[in-house]
Amino acid sequence: MSAVLTGLLVLHIAGGSIGLVAGLVAMIGRKGGPLHARAGAWFFGAMMLMAVSAAVLAAAEPDRLSLLSGVLTGYLVYSSWRTARRRQGGAQLADWAGLGVALLCLGAYVQGAATAAATPGGELDGFPAPVFIAFGALAALGALTDLLTFLQPALTYRRRIARHLWRMCVAYFLAATSLFLGQQDDVFWFMAGSPVLFLPSVATLGFMAYWLIRNEWPGRKKGSA
Repeated sequence: MSAVLTGLLVLHIAGGSIGLVAGLVAMIGRKGGPLHARAGAWFFGAMMLMAVSAAVLAAAEPDRLSLLSGVLTGYLVYSSWRTARRRQGGAQLADWAGLGVALLCLGAYVQGAATAAATPGGELDGFPAPVFIAFGALAALGALTDLLTFLQPALTYRRRIARHLWRMCVAYFLAATSLFLGQQDDVFWFMAGSPVLFLPSVATLGFMAYWLIRNEWPGRKKGSA
């Protein structure tokens, strides 16, 4: 591995590690409070670093699924961050660009699934077609909700929070799953195959479901934990 790729790998590991810790703090911190805001800023920066470096590293292998997943994760984090910061309705150029990224990812996932299904072994770069389809479904969901959001004159507070929440949580889920389940042989070799490694991913989905439901509770105040 060249020095450049080694440096990118170090940045990738650092970004992922900081992102997972900062994301956890943001999850358990009081929503709308200063700790949540600071942790969210660190999460955004670290996850973008992790996603970009992952895409470049995957392109060098090549590993098309990891490349696309890095781009998809970056898209989810960026669009969630913009949702949290913006109050007005409609969409700006950066928002439409994000939709374009989601659509490109969707097309590439569909092509990857078709290519994998057409090969004798049923895999592309070591991944079967259903894996590409699953990631493609996430890209499709992101693109569809983008389009529906952009066509509205304004987002209500609850809709804005829901959009911010599910995108950040899915990005966190992808990062946690990639680390704890995708790196069992390299990082968690002493726990390989253990159901404990599923806990971060399952807990993230549980947290997301809880807050999406709570966000819809009547009488919930803005910024309440």
